[in-house]
Amino acid sequence: MSSEIYDIGYRHYDGPRLGRGYSTRALTVHSLRGVFGLGRTARSKIVPFALGIIMLLPAVVSIAMMALMKQRGMPYSGFTVIMQAVLAIFLAAQSPTMVAPDLRYRVLPLYLSRPVTIVEYVGSKVVAMTVALFLLIAVPLTLIYVGELLIDLEGPPQTKEYLGSLLMALVLALLLSSFGLAIASLTPRRGLGVASVIAVYLLASASVPVIYGTLTSTGNESAAKWAWLLNPFWLVDAVQVWLFGTPPHSDGGYPPGPAPAIIVVALIAVAIAVLMLRYRKAAAK
Repeated sequence: MSSEIYDIGYRHYDGPRLGRGYSTRALTVHSLRGVFGLGRTARSKIVPFALGIIMLLPAVVSIAMMALMKQRGMPYSGFTVIMQAVLAIFLAAQSPTMVAPDLRYRVLPLYLSRPVTIVEYVGSKVVAMTVALFLLIAVPLTLIYVGELLIDLEGPPQTKEYLGSLLMALVLALLLSSFGLAIASLTPRRGLGVASVIAVYLLASASVPVIYGTLTSTGNESAAKWAWLLNPFWLVDAVQVWLFGTPPHSDGGYPPGPAPAIIVVALIAVAIAVLMLRYRKAAAK
């Protein structure tokens, strides 16, 4: 019995080994492109870009007010609170597209067969969504600030408030991304993920005025201030008030001190831990 070896044309890769860092960066860029529908069908681009245009409209109105009426429009520190519904819709619509396909089609073991760990995989997803949300906030804020500089209103430009708002936009983007991805990862179905994220936001938003009004009516004004922290947008606004002394964008203000900042850090840690556990379980299947 004889045997033969056939050369069917496969070639061994003898180029440079780019390593885990390159794989993680490539996954992050791929995920970020997917958030905005880049490299996908035209229908996938409609929602993210439409919401991006809506986020720019207040900036255009603010610049028009500065140019025509010589007065400032929307405050930098209150931009995210005012536009929270648009940001919540963006998070609910796009976070499931980032995590659901890998879970539904069970391709996570393929990613992990390469030099990419669970930590790097989860980190790339969180970073991509954080960058997307931050851009959604930072671009209109920067547009307003540039308009303020060009129009040259009376008094100094609000540079400190603008920079503080950018920092808080990054914190808010990280908080929303962590929680949005954690909630969306609990189901491989994109539709259920969208419904879950938006349901949590609506529950948090609807419960705040009810709890605040109930506590205020019973004379517990100091306890009522804690009700605002149930909503992530007002929670980060409370951190902004504590750090930069900006006016609160809620009725009655927030609890004093660093408590809101501690809550933000704890919530981000919990959300990322849930993501890690969810993907460890999915990778083990």
